Amino acid sequence: MEFLTQFEPMFLASLKSGDYVGFTFFLGSMAMMAATVFFFMQSFNVEGKWRDSMIIAGLITFIAAVHYFYMRDFWAETGTSPTEFRYIDWLLTVPLMCVEFYLILRAVGAKSGLLWKMIFYSVWMLVAGFLGETVFRDQSVLWGFISTLGYAGIVYEVWLGSASKLASNSNDPRLQKAVRALGWFLLVGWAIYPIGYMTIPGGWLDGVLSSEFLDLSYNIGDAINKIGFGLVIYSLAVSKSEAPSQIVKN
Repeated sequence: MEFLTQFEPMFLASLKSGDYVGFTFFLGSMAMMAATVFFFMQSFNVEGKWRDSMIIAGLITFIAAVHYFYMRDFWAETGTSPTEFRYIDWLLTVPLMCVEFYLILRAVGAKSGLLWKMIFYSVWMLVAGFLGETVFRDQSVLWGFISTLGYAGIVYEVWLGSASKLASNSNDPRLQKAVRALGWFLLVGWAIYPIGYMTIPGGWLDGVLSSEFLDLSYNIGDAINKIGFGLVIYSLAVSKSEAPSQIVKN
């Protein structure tokens, strides 16, 4: 019993009644862990070339679930936003989300250059954002601008750059639909993050939104973005895997 008592804080965060932010930390960790199991299991039900995409989708939600588990405890113990944990999570999961574009487009000619560009832009965006939010907070606007350049690079590649062109030239409506859906996640789903960044002390929206509201928004947005991203990949992988059998039946 003493052994279990020592590890009790690791498994049971002391969330208070009415703590909606803490509840969303818990809900997010459970939802993303469930999504992880689903994506990993479904990786056996798609064609071999799509398994990498499904495994990456599962890794994204798994990494996020683990971080949300610890962020829940951090929030319960301190009542403050777990900024460092969030950036560690994002530094691992966001580049993996960008890798998905290369994986789904490599069958239509995507080169490794696209892969490394997307990873570079994502790391640039996150490192600059972290520095502006923690180390150089008095220069947060400048670092926010630098971070936005990385985000703009990702959006450009997906909507106007090589990723968009590869999808358009593929003449595959399912692939084109998937790339557009993922692009909307980047453009709209990720919008909460720069808005949250601008609310830190010294930012353009300083004092406009409470930290509790931002954490609540981050938690819900993270779950929707990461799970939704994976579901788009899953839908594409299943449709492409079923296509050969459908052709034979016809």
